[in-house]
Amino acid sequence: MSAILEFHDVVRSYEAGKPVLDGVTFAMQPGEVVGLLGRNASGKTTLIRLAMGMLFPHGGNVRVFGLSPTTEPVAVKRRIGFVAEDQALPPHSTIAELIAFHRYLFPQWDEALERLLVDRFSLPTGSKIAKLSKGQARQAALLCAVCHRPELLILDEPAGGLDAAARREFLETSIQLLNREGTAILFSSHHLSDVERIGGRVLLLAEGRVKLDRELDTLREDLCVAVVPGDQVPTADVLERMPGCLRVRRVFGDWHAVFQAAPEIAKLRVEEKLGIANVRCMGVPLEELFVELVGGERS
Repeated sequence: MSAILEFHDVVRSYEAGKPVLDGVTFAMQPGEVVGLLGRNASGKTTLIRLAMGMLFPHGGNVRVFGLSPTTEPVAVKRRIGFVAEDQALPPHSTIAELIAFHRYLFPQWDEALERLLVDRFSLPTGSKIAKLSKGQARQAALLCAVCHRPELLILDEPAGGLDAAARREFLETSIQLLNREGTAILFSSHHLSDVERIGGRVLLLAEGRVKLDRELDTLREDLCVAVVPGDQVPTADVLERMPGCLRVRRVFGDWHAVFQAAPEIAKLRVEEKLGIANVRCMGVPLEELFVELVGGERS
């Protein structure tokens, strides 16, 4: 099966010598739902803009449907839906005019789906965009992004600033309407509960690279955190060199080491290597795992 989105050794900088993305490689298959995670300024929006053809890579290759999104932008964008938190809609247009414009752009527009979403969101089609609430504007953007039934839907913090109920409705509409029919979805979110609820796979960016790329169903089984007494291990080096260790950080005098292994296997491995018997290893929720992988040291 051909990948729907591919990044191969992609580099992108805004300042010379300071890459935001530094050798990013991954691929998405048709129908996948991938949650894109990372701290602020980790490169999530840059990655999405590269996929949309809004930016050129400074190194490596980006392919969408096997095409370059910068050299063949029209062919690519016809098959993509896109919603972003900072997306600007024409303020003086009405919702009806916005929908009519998108209906003109996309010959495969699904008018039945359009009517369904207008009713589901109770959108006031005669109202100007400038008069809409933040939630209504985001719903109108989602309608315009999905009614041509794209093969790939890209969401960049699309529900940021919405309350919990509106955010859930927004994201679940995306999933229910499109993914069940085979649309691939790449979405970034600061709300890890959203990723746990609707994501199928997690892609974590840190320090310009893909730090973690794993199916959500197996994440808790495959990764654990080992808590090692700091007074028995003077430096992190010995842990960092161990097989399967993804990151080590200091937390209140102890070492927290993330291992790619089940807790019981990591515990045995660490205790045998260090010659100690008081290592705690445990699986952790996604939010805690995220902190362990990208958080700073705490003294």
